[in-house]
Amino acid sequence: MTQSPPETERAAKTPQALGDRVFRGIAVGSGGVIMLALAGVFAFLAIEGYPGLSVDEGLYSPATSFLGYVGPLIFGTVLAAIIAIIFAVPLAIGIALFISHYAPRRIATPVAYLIDLLAAVPSVVYGLWGGRELAQHVGSIQVWLHDYLGFLPFFAGPPSASGRTILTAGLVLAIMILPIITAISREVFAQTPRLHEEAALALGATRWEMIRMTVFPYARSGMISAVMLGLGRALGETMAVAMVLSAKPIVTLNLISGENPATIASNIAVNYKEASPDKQAVLIATGLVLFAFTFAINFLARWVAGRSQRRMAR
Repeated sequence: MTQSPPETERAAKTPQALGDRVFRGIAVGSGGVIMLALAGVFAFLAIEGYPGLSVDEGLYSPATSFLGYVGPLIFGTVLAAIIAIIFAVPLAIGIALFISHYAPRRIATPVAYLIDLLAAVPSVVYGLWGGRELAQHVGSIQVWLHDYLGFLPFFAGPPSASGRTILTAGLVLAIMILPIITAISREVFAQTPRLHEEAALALGATRWEMIRMTVFPYARSGMISAVMLGLGRALGETMAVAMVLSAKPIVTLNLISGENPATIASNIAVNYKEASPDKQAVLIATGLVLFAFTFAINFLARWVAGRSQRRMAR
């Protein structure tokens, strides 16, 4: 029996329907606020940084143009982030698998809490620890790398006496992005359909074979998103890198020498306070480059993750 028009109108006015409309409005409004905030940041960087593209050549020292100035900074930013990803991703994936599929609950829950607590540590604390403590222990490792792997350009040396190198900065960044990658990977691993896992085990697969054939394919898009979020954090980290490195705008693959490439964020943090207005415009312009670069990385990550999801849905 069909409802009469008055009954339909009364049903549309029920508290549940009203709650749905309110929730939808809040969700749409929140998304709009985020987009406006991003647009505002981009507009500020573009307006304030545009004059920095064509200032006196002396402000780009040791380069003579903006591209020559920002190029080594991009190189240092990417190099530090790649080092962090190389160390953090395998460890984060291993910890996430341990928590979600190997450890008993009484152990998995405290370990998950401890990993999540790493995200609450301020970056300045990581910088202090990395520059004063970790650098001392990494220094002996860098000497060993130079002695036995010095034929590689990454360890050509001479090793830094203080241990405060781009390699140390990368290790600090790896620890900082570890909880981000671990938390997201842990959640997507736990969402793997239980029937898929039980079917693989019933067919005779070992625990690792089950994970490789069912968990990883199902969680691929989530893992990519987790890695890219960690990469974005590593690209934009400021204080930890600035406190560990004594850096210069140079291009070098030598990871253990005292001559270290600077990152965009750390270069801004170190030089902005005492810079002249023209120099500040140059630094803001480099911030615009970092903003655009990070945006492109995250856009690429979402495209890859979406492509993986569409492939799994077929």
